Amino acid sequence: MMIREFRRQDINRVLEIEEESFKDPYPVDILIDIFNLGAGFLVAEHDNIIVGYIIFWIRYEDEGHIISIAVDEEHRRKDVGTQLVEAALKIFKRYNIDKIKLEVRISNKKAIDFYNNNGFIEKEVLKDYYEDYEDAVLMDINLNEK
Repeated sequence: MMIREFRRQDINRVLEIEEESFKDPYPVDILIDIFNLGAGFLVAEHDNIIVGYIIFWIRYEDEGHIISIAVDEEHRRKDVGTQLVEAALKIFKRYNIDKIKLEVRISNKKAIDFYNNNGFIEKEVLKDYYEDYEDAVLMDINLNEK
């Protein structure tokens, strides 16, 4: 397994994983815009095939934000997501960003458990956060306390 920076030619595979993973996937133009705006964007590659990705903001002065993470169905529960999170946390640390937050659908218990297992703590419920009015759970991690 190799974690590396996203390249523009990776977009079709990332989009496939995004669409397979979320009921409201980001469209391709949003993913490209996020990349062009300077977001952190890493992919996990296994046997020269992208099997997962993580997108995150590293531009906040004192706080980072994980925007999206997904792993293709075949590679879930094989430590890919954890490796992506760990790689992103190392980058945050390099920028002296210790507090990282994210939002996750309240119904996505697997994702909430995944983040809890990776040191994130549930902070609050954000009412009607998503376009379909589903609530989100705001989670964060403080790398100084890890």
